[in-house]
Amino acid sequence: MTSNSNWIEKLNLIPHPEGGFYRETYRADLSLAGTVLGPGFQGSRAVSTAIYYLLEAGQVLKFHRIRSDELWHFYDGVPLVIHGLDERKGYFNFRLGRLEGTVPQVVIPAGVWFAAEIEPGCSDDDFALVGCTVSPGFDFRDFEMAEPHRLASQFPGQADLIRRISEK
Repeated sequence: MTSNSNWIEKLNLIPHPEGGFYRETYRADLSLAGTVLGPGFQGSRAVSTAIYYLLEAGQVLKFHRIRSDELWHFYDGVPLVIHGLDERKGYFNFRLGRLEGTVPQVVIPAGVWFAAEIEPGCSDDDFALVGCTVSPGFDFRDFEMAEPHRLASQFPGQADLIRRISEK
């Protein structure tokens, strides 16, 4: 297993505004007009985009949502816990990894609030290196960062989790 600093250097990762490190690796040349994408999309979008994403122990990816489906792929490190909050399903989580009890790939459906963190109990130098593929492609116009107090009032059973993630 390569260290987190080696991956950050090798893949030219930069700090991500939501936490961790990333680099966009793919943005399709083909785009879709906003009129075919449905409500909420303004302007065209690349058919697909992809990034590398690395999260270190102690870091979190804060609760946010986008208007597209996001496919997560595990590459290296320790398991990553992805927390989801869905208006219809409530709370759910995935353990992304290669160990027993984890899965190497998951889909976060469009419009679902989600956050991520290294699995609790890992050491300070642990990390998770993953890839994220978004379709239609990621665009900051489709991104919404959660307001923790509003999200906690919408999902009161997960208020402690929301508070813990937002305070890191």
